[in-house]
Amino acid sequence: MVRNGEFKQLLSYPQPFTLGHDVAGTVTEVGPDVRSFKVGDAIWARPRDHRIGTFAESIAIDTADIALKPASLSFAEAAAVPLVALAAWQALVDVAHIRPGQRVLVHAGAGGLGSTVIQLAHHLGAHVATTARGTDIETLTALGADEVIDFTTNDFTDALSDYDLVLDSLGTDTLNKSMTVLRRGGQVISVVGPPDPAFATQVGKPLFKPVMALLSRHVRRRARRLGVRYSFLFMHADGAQLATLARLYDAGDLSPVLDRTFGFDQTLEAVAYVEQGKAHGKIVVTR
Repeated sequence: MVRNGEFKQLLSYPQPFTLGHDVAGTVTEVGPDVRSFKVGDAIWARPRDHRIGTFAESIAIDTADIALKPASLSFAEAAAVPLVALAAWQALVDVAHIRPGQRVLVHAGAGGLGSTVIQLAHHLGAHVATTARGTDIETLTALGADEVIDFTTNDFTDALSDYDLVLDSLGTDTLNKSMTVLRRGGQVISVVGPPDPAFATQVGKPLFKPVMALLSRHVRRRARRLGVRYSFLFMHADGAQLATLARLYDAGDLSPVLDRTFGFDQTLEAVAYVEQGKAHGKIVVTR
C-alpha cells in the first residue's frame, strides 16, 4: 500500500525510496550519544515511519525503535516478527485491553499478522476464533486458536456471536460482516482501513482529520448503529514493546511463523509472492 502511494498524502516519501519495514541484524556503528547499544549487538526493529528502508544492505535506525534480538530466534526468524508482533500487541493490549476470558476473532489466521495475534491473544487468556482454509485448522489450533472457521465452506457470521473484539485485515466486506458477531459495546479494529480521524493525529497531520472522518463515515455510522466501536490501527515503532515481546519469544509463549525466505537479489520476487495473498506466515529476505 505504501509502495502504491495509498498513504502518500499522510506518509510522503521522496521518490525513489527504499521499502522494507522489518529488520534483524548486527549493529555496525553507533552515534556519539548512543548508550544502550554497542557495535556487535544483535538487534531487531521496525523503523519508524519516514525512516523505513530495510530492503537494503544497511540502515540507520533511531535507538528508541530497536531492541536486542530474542536469543532463541535466528536472524531470519527475528526479521519476520517486529511489525506483526507490534501490531498484535498494540491492537490487543494498547487499544482493546484484552482480559482473560474475553472472545477474540482474528481473520486470516494463517497469515503473518493473524498467526501472531492468535498466539498473543491466547497468551493473554482470550478465547480465540479465526478464519482460514480447512487445511490450516490443525496448525492454527496448535498456535492457540479455539475455533477455526473454514471460510471456503462456512460463513463465520453463522458460527460466531457475542465476541468482544474482531481484528480485520481483509477489508470492506469482511469488516462490515464482522460487526454483526460483536456483542453490544464490542470493538472491531481494522489494519487496512478506512482510516479514522485518530490516524491523522497519529501521523502528525491533524488538518487531515476531516478527510479521515469523511473516508470512514460509513463504517463508523454502521458501528454506532450496531452499538459497537470501530478503530483503524496503523502500528507504530516502539523499541520498549519489542523488548517485552522478545521475552515472550524467548520464553516460548510466542513463535515466529515463516512461509519461506528469498535471497537479497530476489527481493522483487519476494514482494510479488506476498501480493499473491497465499503465504502461510511471513516472507523474509536474507543476506
